[in-house]
Amino acid sequence: METTTAYSATGSGGSGIETQRLLGGIVGLFLTLLALYGGFIFLRDSNAPKLIITVVAIVWGVGGVAALFFEANYLVESLPIKWTTRIQPYIFIGPAILLLAWYLAVPTVRTFWLSLFTTEGGVTRFAGLENYQAVFSQRIMVQAWTNNLLWLVVGTTCTVSLGLIIAILADRSRFEKTAKSLIFLPMAISMVGAGVIWKFVFDTNPNIGLLNAVVTSAGGQAQDWIRANQPINNLFLIMVMVWLQTGFAMVLISAAIKGIPEDLLEAARVDGANEVRIFFSIIIPSISGTLVTVTTTTIIFTLKVFDIVMVMTGGQFGTEVIGVRFYKEMFTAGNEGYGSAIAIVLLMAVIPIMIYNLREFNKREVM
Repeated sequence: METTTAYSATGSGGSGIETQRLLGGIVGLFLTLLALYGGFIFLRDSNAPKLIITVVAIVWGVGGVAALFFEANYLVESLPIKWTTRIQPYIFIGPAILLLAWYLAVPTVRTFWLSLFTTEGGVTRFAGLENYQAVFSQRIMVQAWTNNLLWLVVGTTCTVSLGLIIAILADRSRFEKTAKSLIFLPMAISMVGAGVIWKFVFDTNPNIGLLNAVVTSAGGQAQDWIRANQPINNLFLIMVMVWLQTGFAMVLISAAIKGIPEDLLEAARVDGANEVRIFFSIIIPSISGTLVTVTTTTIIFTLKVFDIVMVMTGGQFGTEVIGVRFYKEMFTAGNEGYGSAIAIVLLMAVIPIMIYNLREFNKREVM
């Protein structure tokens, strides 16, 4: 009887402690959220000196997130162990999911809603799918889709092929590190910077344009490479993208090649296989997953290309692409509905490739 009474008292006391801990966690989380909101209001409306605002922003951002994680984790650990095990993982991925929802999902839904309207003569009306019909029927949009297809086929093929060839050749060179560093170096340049650099290279003035300087020194005539030579001028713009992205492809492919067991390659050579047979029968199958990743990543980049075209031609001279067309309709012409429809169609074109890329990645993770 005494033992039962003692056990009951202990259990009751433990339950009381757990209840207090749970209430403390709820109050602490509420106060943390309140403090974060107060810090946001201060940063938004304060006229304090910039130094004070900077310090508050750092403390509010870093310290606030840390406090939020701590209080949320404390609250979850106050729950019964069964619920703690179920909920605790979401405490860590929850903020990321919320940010993705707020900055990706919500804008996507809002963009789709805007795409159902059109503005004519300053009057906005519901247009249904009219904007989407125009995306695939207007002459300028047909040209943009055609150019994007050219970017996709030529740009992706050249980038992946050159990355593969350079990775194979550099892997067998004494100057591997130097060669790879030089090829990868353009990746440090922004798209806008690369566009400016190559715009000077293609300049019609031989005293400025490197390409025309070479042509004229060889006895030829200076050309307006990115304006007059339509539709070949698109290939010159694609060349800039290939110059930038080849280093990215080379690094990933080179890492995959180095992961192939050397014993396997030596065994093939002992069996009499030449280098061409080894390349197609061993190396390519072994790095196929990496090739798929590099290819799909480059395809996504070519579908949403914007910076290079905008800087070098502004979409003129037959170089219009989807990204530039979207920018002009949305921010220059002020046609939010049509611009939103272009953005949604471009998103729908990219999503299947991203899903395929993620599935391939997950397959390799499982293997």
